[in-house]
Amino acid sequence: MASNMKAVKLRIKSVQSTMQITKAMELVASSKLRKAKERAEVCRPYFTELHETLKEIARENTDFSSVYAKESSNNKTCYVVIAGDRGLAGGYNTNLFKCLEASAEGKDYMVLPVGKKAVDYFRQREIEALTEQFAEAGSIEMANMLCTEFRKGTFGHIELCYTVFNSMLSQQPEVFSMLPMTDIREESGGKIETKNLILYEPDGETVFDAIVPEYLAGLVYGGICESTASELAARRMAMDAATSNAEEMIDQLNLYYNRARQASITQEITEIVAGAEGL
Repeated sequence: MASNMKAVKLRIKSVQSTMQITKAMELVASSKLRKAKERAEVCRPYFTELHETLKEIARENTDFSSVYAKESSNNKTCYVVIAGDRGLAGGYNTNLFKCLEASAEGKDYMVLPVGKKAVDYFRQREIEALTEQFAEAGSIEMANMLCTEFRKGTFGHIELCYTVFNSMLSQQPEVFSMLPMTDIREESGGKIETKNLILYEPDGETVFDAIVPEYLAGLVYGGICESTASELAARRMAMDAATSNAEEMIDQLNLYYNRARQASITQEITEIVAGAEGL
């Protein structure tokens, strides 16, 4: 009985140590989440308007032969996958990869991983990667690299896979097309009639080719901001749940320890009384 009580006591100390770690991680995630949430909310209007502008360009400006506006004969797709740098975030990374696998099923594709978890995931599965991990400050470099490889014909489609921050309790993985414009035109419901005649200098194709990398950089940066806030929110929820579970486990172990201790005391009293009666 004594050895059993000692094991329970050690177990209680172990769970208490784990609870201190999960509580600390929850507080750290909560402190970082406020700034990440503000940044995501500030970037969201720009991100949304940027994507809508791309749709509008795809629908209306089809009178020039930009490589970004043509339907590609290359069926290979490059997914820009924005995952987390660390684990212990519940189903954040797992849900993102499931969303990617559902979108990429049956396709010939490669990836541009952002985040250590994405790099490790695709490295383990030996999926072709465009390059190594990029930091958040590399969104412009990523966009330039994607545009360069797209013009070379390395792949014919570019899609962004990230997690949308809906609220503190809800984060939704999403995939949408960035290039070519024919893919975006399909998403936006096809062509519409152009109402205004816009003149570009020196010409529409040159202007269009110059601004597309900037658009892609803005979309990638917006996706990173949304994903960062989503990861922190998911980690805060996961650590809060882990802390609550640890508290429940400690209560149950304390109850079991007290019962075992009471049984041990009762047994000792019974033995003493029996010995006294024998005398």
